[in-house]
Amino acid sequence: MHATERERLILATLAPTGFVTYRDLEARLAASPATIRRDLAKLESDGRIVRVHGGARLVGDEAEPRPGGQNLAGTPFDLAITRNLLAKQAIGRAAAALCEPGAAVMIDGGTTTFQMCPYLAGLDLQVLTNSLHIVDALLPQPGTRILVPSGTVFREQNIILAPAGEDSMPRFHAPRLFMGAAAVGARGVMQQDVILVAAERRLLARADDVILLVDSSKFVSSSGAIVCGLDEVDTLITDAGITDTDAAMVRDAGVKLVIAQ
Repeated sequence: MHATERERLILATLAPTGFVTYRDLEARLAASPATIRRDLAKLESDGRIVRVHGGARLVGDEAEPRPGGQNLAGTPFDLAITRNLLAKQAIGRAAAALCEPGAAVMIDGGTTTFQMCPYLAGLDLQVLTNSLHIVDALLPQPGTRILVPSGTVFREQNIILAPAGEDSMPRFHAPRLFMGAAAVGARGVMQQDVILVAAERRLLARADDVILLVDSSKFVSSSGAIVCGLDEVDTLITDAGITDTDAAMVRDAGVKLVIAQ
């Protein structure tokens, strides 16, 4: 592939979210890391991108929390919570069934992970979460201990996130991480905002067992920023709407597939 064509594809990949990882570029361009670095250096010298840790961003798209707790890319929580609600409730119930009494768990913010909360009552869990919605749902459970990170509050998602590269998490280790996603595909687990990617990578680094909660609609949507490969996920919980092709993709990656009823 000619350098000009690679540069065009790099810019096209950046367009949806303003950020792309080196890993995603390697998959899309089928080029060596050295070649990709040269292409990014050329685009940066032309003033079209800025290279940052882990990838590149478009000029003007700061990979830091927006001042004053502004909003992340993607659908606001209050709108997303109503989409595929019955499926999300079944997925949340199946995920909660994996929690052992007295255990420590991490629950990433999201409208599907939120559905775990009613089923955690009485388990006396220790829960680390970055979601104020999840905190609010767990507060009435007297036996549930809740920990939150420091950082900026993003109002539409009601989530607490810190700048990329800043470790704002308490000293806490949990065997299991429950997380959601904007999309799932052959390239892996994706989110719509690079700040979410950085936050979720910090949670992934602390977990022994990664459990992904996504309704079947997430297999037909797309998002540009990769959180992790499917091979980094241990269990994926979804609903019966998943296609045979997507189910095979998940299983072929070595992921345990659970269909919530």
